[in-house]
Amino acid sequence: MYGMGNMDWYIFMAIGGVMSLIGMMVGARLQAKAKKYSAIGIRSGITGAEVAARMLKHYGVSGVQILQGEGFLTDHYHPVRKTVVLSPAIYGGRSILSAAVAAHEVGHAVQHAFGYAPVHVRSALVPIVQFSAKIQQYVLLGAFMLFASSPNYSWVMLVAIALFAVTALFSIITLPVEFDATRRGLKYLEESGLTQGEEHEGAKDALWWAAMTYVVAALSALVMVLYLILRYRSGNRA
Repeated sequence: MYGMGNMDWYIFMAIGGVMSLIGMMVGARLQAKAKKYSAIGIRSGITGAEVAARMLKHYGVSGVQILQGEGFLTDHYHPVRKTVVLSPAIYGGRSILSAAVAAHEVGHAVQHAFGYAPVHVRSALVPIVQFSAKIQQYVLLGAFMLFASSPNYSWVMLVAIALFAVTALFSIITLPVEFDATRRGLKYLEESGLTQGEEHEGAKDALWWAAMTYVVAALSALVMVLYLILRYRSGNRA
């Protein structure tokens, strides 16, 4: 028999469980940090929207709108529409969190304006990743079922590996994009004096935990690809 036996399923579930647990722990930590720093005001007393506007002006980035979105921690930069969308708590907030998140999102706008290479690579992968995400679970299920019956279906497993590899590549490329946006945002906050001393350390702390969610996602995607490759090689040797 080829493919996954009982032990393989246990290993697969264990890996998934561990990565999910780590993801939940990091997510919970981020929520706690967000709650903490959203309750601490900054001496400059300006809103997240004002931080964003000042940072865009500082870097000479024009044509980017600052909009108020919905939800909590849903903040993002849309490169096609050229909009910095800030959640209500960030848009109108006057806290360490609002300043940090607003500066981070404008960091993405600055990346696009100045031609930061990883951003363009990541953007090019978006449609491929979106397509992959829609079908990869179905292909994976089919691969496990068919590859378990015959090595003639090894191509299905290769397709599954390719689909998950695209997701892993996207997650890995996302890391320098997110860390660079944070670096740019923190640099502006410090040099402009909008966050000082403990405020600035708090901004660093909040954004660091936000970045860790991307690190966990990248590790999870990479572990999945490596496991599938090992499963494929093991099945072909059976």
